[in-house]
Amino acid sequence: MREPTEVMIDAMTDALSPSADQARTEMRSRRQVFPVEGMHCAGCSAAVERALNRLEGVQASVSLPAETATITYEPSIRLEDLQRAVEEAGYTLRPPPDEGAEPGRMERERLARSERFLAAARSRMRLAWLLAAPAVLWMIPEMALGVKWPGALAFDVGMTLIAAAVLAFPGATTMRSAFMSLRHWSPNMDVLIALGSGGALVTGFVAVLHDLGVAPMLMNYAGVGAMIMAIHLTGRFIEAKARGRSSAAIQRLLSLEARTARVLRAGEEVELPIAELRVGDLMVVRPGEKVPTDGVVVEGRSAVDESLVTGESMPVEKGPDDPVVGATVNLEGAMTVRATGVGEGTFLASVIRSVEEAQGSKVPIQEFADRVTAVFVPIVLAIAAAALVCWLAFPEFFHSVALGASRLLPWVEPGMGRVSLALFAALAVLVIACPCALGLATPTALMVGTGLGAERGVLVRDGAAIQRLQEADTIVFDKTGTLTVGAPAVTDVIPAAGWTETDLWDALAPIEVLSEHPLARAIAAAAPPVDSPVDTPTVADFRVDPGRGVRGSVNGRRIVAGNERLMREEGVDLSPVREAAEALESQARTIVFVAAEGEPAGLVALADPVKDGAARALAELRELGLEPLMLTGDNERTAAAVAGGVGIASWRSSLLPDQKLDIIRELQQQGRVVAMVGDGINDAPALKQADVGLAIGSGTDIAIEAADMALLQDDLAAAVRAVRLSRATFRKIRQNLFWAYFYNTVAIPVAFLGLLHPVIAEAAMAFSSITVVTNANRLRGVDLDG
Repeated sequence: MREPTEVMIDAMTDALSPSADQARTEMRSRRQVFPVEGMHCAGCSAAVERALNRLEGVQASVSLPAETATITYEPSIRLEDLQRAVEEAGYTLRPPPDEGAEPGRMERERLARSERFLAAARSRMRLAWLLAAPAVLWMIPEMALGVKWPGALAFDVGMTLIAAAVLAFPGATTMRSAFMSLRHWSPNMDVLIALGSGGALVTGFVAVLHDLGVAPMLMNYAGVGAMIMAIHLTGRFIEAKARGRSSAAIQRLLSLEARTARVLRAGEEVELPIAELRVGDLMVVRPGEKVPTDGVVVEGRSAVDESLVTGESMPVEKGPDDPVVGATVNLEGAMTVRATGVGEGTFLASVIRSVEEAQGSKVPIQEFADRVTAVFVPIVLAIAAAALVCWLAFPEFFHSVALGASRLLPWVEPGMGRVSLALFAALAVLVIACPCALGLATPTALMVGTGLGAERGVLVRDGAAIQRLQEADTIVFDKTGTLTVGAPAVTDVIPAAGWTETDLWDALAPIEVLSEHPLARAIAAAAPPVDSPVDTPTVADFRVDPGRGVRGSVNGRRIVAGNERLMREEGVDLSPVREAAEALESQARTIVFVAAEGEPAGLVALADPVKDGAARALAELRELGLEPLMLTGDNERTAAAVAGGVGIASWRSSLLPDQKLDIIRELQQQGRVVAMVGDGINDAPALKQADVGLAIGSGTDIAIEAADMALLQDDLAAAVRAVRLSRATFRKIRQNLFWAYFYNTVAIPVAFLGLLHPVIAEAAMAFSSITVVTNANRLRGVDLDG
């Protein structure tokens, strides 16, 4: 017969390491998040991802909004190998921050780059419109009256020069990016814009040559090319601004950090920058100040605002030996705190790191969008070429389409020459297509959703968990520490006849205080405080009987406290309190009997109480359509009492860890999508096996590492928030993908038929990307508390 501990270890090994080979591979591999520079569109991120994944022993996931590459690679792969692969694709991979770096350094650098890019994008946009606006005004007489003022040659030369200036100066970065991506055989969005605006510019030169009598007649689209570039740069600026708001959650987390710390040096207070703090330093934290870094209270008491950690505004009392988290706010008394974590080793740094990693991960629904994005630009180039060829090869058919549309669409001019109409359609196809909407649809919503979760006490460790949790129909709970507090507490104090509750405490508390047993500590914690040192009772002959209870003399009176077996050994008649004891035992209470001088004095009942709000959280989860199930290693009577207390109809008791695992597998075989909420080491296998694992933040590191999400608040309301967050985030992802697919599916055929003016097409393209990013940012207004 194997010991339960052996079974638990085996179950954990099986769940956390499905195979020895896989375990060795995971131990060898390293996973890091790297900043990537130079990405502008979904084609760029796809090119970087392809370049990295071509390397043997490398798995990479690239996020355009976060401007990062999350790379898992084997020790044989060097940083130089990764950088070379990205550089050959036309982009730059920066080293990740050092382990000792300040929290959020990578995000700070990204924000600095974003601010520089935003400022440059604003300047390019302004210059583009400064040049293009006169061209727009100049084009009005020609478009409305067919008159080229002041003459054909002057008009065509002027338009061509303006367009050339727009493309050469504010449009230079776009043209350079297009050239670089073509050079590396990974065409991106800028290629479409460069070909569209550049092709329009070429028509200007041809028109000038026609005016000089050395070229055939061709419509001058040079002014249109200038407008295409100006609108593109405007869209790029607005999109960058919106994407900057997407990372607002991490920015707010970074803003919470303390900048300096007051440290004791040779008995004197010295103010130091946070970067100079070291583990073991004694920090003085006064009321109203932020705790500089993670630590343990050495001296003093206070209430601390830990809303950063839990999302809850209620302050938490802190005293000697209590842990405190960096960036939380000391509200009342002064405290001396010993630093236990600095730099990247702090709670805040781990939250930021987890959010960055989650934002760089991908959800399953994104896979198809990535495949489409990877081949999007070449396909659009082929469609544009096909439009040009078809208009030239079948002019009668397409002319009839243009003639019919011209009655409704004033920009469709069937009277233009065959070549002009063909170019009109090809240019529209080039600039209407938008892979960015597809590429931004999922990661932008994921970025906002994971940031919102971190602010509200739901730390998403794997972006794919967002999709899996919103699909869940069954939610499994561990009992101890998850539904219950996880420690015994006094629930009832019943004195025997002739005794008062005060008398019972006076007899019991002095001997329980001396015991280290968990039940004794719970009783001592519940005992009324002694009024004054003078009233402190005298205890003699104290003795612990393991598995039974304690004995001792209190103020000369012999007191015995423990279970029924101890009372029988002492010859105590329990009939006066028997009925009360049986009633409490039926409610899964643990009974400690008390006897004085061989006579019953009363009893104290204890239980692991259900967490506040657990029943309400379970009711809300049922309203959300999830069926709760409780799995516990405790006995049936206790399980029934807890399940009844929180309103769970289905529960299983007396389970070993591998049995919990089997039940989850069984549910999955029935087609259920299972979420698991747990907190202990023995929950790790089940958390790993479940479709999505949620670890209570107060739980063990092993449980949190095995989970896909960490609930930083020790309250099941956080589980409800996690479900609402996943559904709201995935709803935005679906909306964004629908819009992106719908837009491209409708827009490209319309442009192919020559029914879209290239300027309108470019404006629609820019609008589609902005719409996707703006829609994702609306997530920030979602109420996760219902």
